[in-house]
Amino acid sequence: MKSSSSIVAILLAAGGGSRFSGSEHKLTALIAKRPVCSWSLQHLLEAKFQNVIVVTGAVKLFSALEIENVNSSDSVKIVNNPLWQSGLASSLQCGINIAQDLGAQAVVVGLADQPAVRATAWLQVAASNSPLAVATYDGVRGNPVRMHAELWQLLPETGDDGARMLFKSHRDLIEEIPCLGSARDIDTVSDLEDLREIFEKNRESNA
Repeated sequence: MKSSSSIVAILLAAGGGSRFSGSEHKLTALIAKRPVCSWSLQHLLEAKFQNVIVVTGAVKLFSALEIENVNSSDSVKIVNNPLWQSGLASSLQCGINIAQDLGAQAVVVGLADQPAVRATAWLQVAASNSPLAVATYDGVRGNPVRMHAELWQLLPETGDDGARMLFKSHRDLIEEIPCLGSARDIDTVSDLEDLREIFEKNRESNA
C-alpha cells in the first residue's frame, strides 16, 4: 500500500437510521454481544491506517464503541456533523475536510452500518492505483470506496449520494476490487437478523 499517511480512512456513522424500527439506534444494536458500530470500527482499526476519521451525528456512539483507548488514540479523529440530517453527503464532506487538513492524497470511505466489511477489504481498496476504486462482494459493488483527491470537488454537499455520482460520471476510472466478507448494511430489523446469522456462521467456521 502507498504511504499510510497519504491515504485517510473515513467511517461514516452519522445517520439517523429512520427505517430501523428497533428499540435503539441501529448502530448501537448488538451483534454477537457487541454494538454494530463497534464491529465496523474494529475491522477498520485492524487495517492500521495512520489516520482514521469517524463522522458521527444523530447519536453519541462512544460509550458503545468498546474499542480500548479509541478516544485517546492518535490515529482516530472523531468529528460531529451538525448537518447530518441533510444526508450522507454532508458527513462525507466533513470527513474529507479533515483529510484535506491532514494532507491526504486519497480517502477510503466505509459505512458504520456494515459490520461485516473486513480489514482486508479496507486494505485491498486502499492499495488500488485507480483514482476511483470500489470493493465488490460476489460481483456486487459495496464498500469501502477509494477516491483520489482530484475527485473530491465533484462530490455533492447535500443529499444521500456520495461516490455513486462519480460511478456514473467517471466510469472509465473505476477499478472493482473483489473482497471477502459482506457489505450487507443494516436498514431494518430484518437486516440486523441477517447480519447476526452471518456473524454466527463466521464464528462457527472459525471454531
